[in-house]
Amino acid sequence: MRQSAALDVTEHRPWPLPDRSWVMGQTWSDLLFAHWRTPADAVRALLPAGLELDLYDGEAWIGVTPFRLTGLRPRGVPPLPFVSSFLELNTRTYVTAGGKPGIWFFSLDASSELAVLAARRGYKLPYHRADIRAEWSEEWLTYEARRRDLRGEPVAFRARYRPTVAVEADPQSLTYFLTERYCLYAVDSDGLLLRAEIHHPPWELHDAEAEIAENTMAPQGVELVDDDPLLHFSARQDVVIWPIEDA
Repeated sequence: MRQSAALDVTEHRPWPLPDRSWVMGQTWSDLLFAHWRTPADAVRALLPAGLELDLYDGEAWIGVTPFRLTGLRPRGVPPLPFVSSFLELNTRTYVTAGGKPGIWFFSLDASSELAVLAARRGYKLPYHRADIRAEWSEEWLTYEARRRDLRGEPVAFRARYRPTVAVEADPQSLTYFLTERYCLYAVDSDGLLLRAEIHHPPWELHDAEAEIAENTMAPQGVELVDDDPLLHFSARQDVVIWPIEDA
């Protein structure tokens, strides 16, 4: 119900909702946004034709985002036990095409083999199977992920993190730029640029602190400039997603 109710809150969107039905609901929990500045030319070189790198004050950003996904379901179908919940970690940057700023995923790692197969086929996204665990202890969430899919580079992320103070992101702020995105981009096997529209209420964010022990998630050739990333935390976000189509 909370996923469907997200459609009642639309005034924050940068463009109107699609005029067709959404097809998938998801809920994201205990999500960390960890962002680093990165050289724009190195990131731009990895983007497909038709996508423009989206910059904030002339700077490019890479995000690493660990979270727990629950409530995964097709529209009109309840979540299924043992299928609709798993841990996920994505590595992303920010792009735009056709006047719609969105997300480009360099990789997505999930603890569910079924989710990996479905997302690769249905949304053309670079998902990989990974061993992931997440556990709360004394107000800290420990999150450890190590890719086991030979189709991707052998990468890993190990950290513990927690929320601190609540923040409200001004629409002109860097925080808003990095979090409030309402579509994702992918390419098919022929290199055709695709877009999937998404919707959720405005993020309820906290500043966060983290101790990152290992992070090799950045794509090869891309340097993370900052020693200390920009960190935000969200306890929950309810999301609906439309079919992927030509951008």
